[in-house]
Amino acid sequence: MIAAIQGMRWGQRMPGEEAAVDTPLARADALFEVVRACAERADQERRLPADVAQAMAAQGLYRISLPQACGGEGADPMMQIRTIARISEACASAGWNLMIGIENFGLVAPAMGECAQLLADPLTLLCSSTAAVGEALPDGDGYRISGQWPFASGCHNAQVFAATVTVDGTRCYAVIPEGEWSILDTWHVSGMRGSGSHDVLVQDVHVPARNIVQPIGGVAIDDPLLRFPVGARLAYNKVAVSLGIARAALDTFQALAAGKVPRFNSRRLAQLSHAQRAAAEAMARVVRAEDTLMARTEGLWRKAQAAEAVTSHERAVYQLVCSDAVRSCTESVDLLAEAAGTSANWLDHPLERLARDARVVRQHVTVASQQMEDAGRVLLGQKAQGIMLASP
Repeated sequence: MIAAIQGMRWGQRMPGEEAAVDTPLARADALFEVVRACAERADQERRLPADVAQAMAAQGLYRISLPQACGGEGADPMMQIRTIARISEACASAGWNLMIGIENFGLVAPAMGECAQLLADPLTLLCSSTAAVGEALPDGDGYRISGQWPFASGCHNAQVFAATVTVDGTRCYAVIPEGEWSILDTWHVSGMRGSGSHDVLVQDVHVPARNIVQPIGGVAIDDPLLRFPVGARLAYNKVAVSLGIARAALDTFQALAAGKVPRFNSRRLAQLSHAQRAAAEAMARVVRAEDTLMARTEGLWRKAQAAEAVTSHERAVYQLVCSDAVRSCTESVDLLAEAAGTSANWLDHPLERLARDARVVRQHVTVASQQMEDAGRVLLGQKAQGIMLASP
């Protein structure tokens, strides 16, 4: 199965597959079972298996947010959310890797210009990290780069690394091909283990000036995707992962409840009121989160298409929606895990891993609870202080 998918490209169908509308979501759906089958392996190996990453690359999923003018698919934000959520439903770590890749290609790759040839192969993957700032010293026709960058999700499957550095007082990216950076085994965690978010090390590497590119949001290309607020893009992608995890938890709990007879009980879990209430409350949270996110995203997208300015109030409300959606999805998974009883505590049960993975998304700075405080600050007429709302 994997071999067949690796040989495919955008728009191609699996042998025997009926013709369907070619969308990123349709291609993600075609990969669903393959991705789901890798979840346990990814968790154990603390990285996404290379064959799964290449299968997603072969279907063009990492490049769906890259504007068409830059050689990408230019999918709208709603399609990005649906695609990430579908892969995350199959495997949270795979969804996280895809989400980060979509961000990298959508926000970093458009600025690559003279070094864009590094991404010419459609199977080439790009990883990056903004969690540290490296050293960039002038060196002939370029710069001498050194540093260590944590949280480089998907680095094992990437052929290009974009490192945050400071050049002449301005933060930018040093784009470095494989062979000139190494991976440190640092991702020893409980949740989202399969994301492979290890550290990347660069030691005294010469990077030509053409490989120094503008930071996220710095490229001047007139495209609706690049007019969409950067903070909002970074937030909605995280919500997409949460939505996928919550959907998987709902399906897993439904299957468990249909067959499990809890100890000291004669009825199946599905027949017990506490399980019914947990399923109902979890579903309500997920549906509300998704519907609100999509409605608000469509509103901002219309503004981006019309080149209309987004107000600070609108950005604050959108941030609230995203942070609250991730919180709601995490709470839904916790409700289901609690109602499942000790079944959700066994390491071989999907709910155990889903609960771990869900909490990691909620901890991410782009949707963490402190962002809600900053949004509230804006709503009350105060100046934003957090990175999500203080920047343009």
